[in-house]
Amino acid sequence: MVEINAPAPGLFAICHRLIYTYIYQLINNHMAQKTNSAFMKPMNVSSELAAIVGTGPMPRSEVVKKLWVYIKSHNLQDPTNKRNINADENLKKVFDGKATVNMFEMTKLVSKHLS
Repeated sequence: MVEINAPAPGLFAICHRLIYTYIYQLINNHMAQKTNSAFMKPMNVSSELAAIVGTGPMPRSEVVKKLWVYIKSHNLQDPTNKRNINADENLKKVFDGKATVNMFEMTKLVSKHLS
């Protein structure tokens, strides 16, 4: 029989720690790069959209969050088809005068009000 010499426990721990540290740094570097994406760039909000989400430059993701808070608080989501939003007077200004807009069309219409 051939005996297999196992590495010393200290060597295993050192290798494990080096690999763990390397992977940890890769993940952190990747996450740091994601935070600088174009979605996090503050955008100027039009006056029509500012009446709903507030004034000032804000990232697109924050605009969408505040828009959903407005929709939920005013009960504007269609109860039968949750993908549709029934616009009130403020939202009609943002949605180009449309009374009902689906979620996917909403993001396209909102982007016209960001610069």
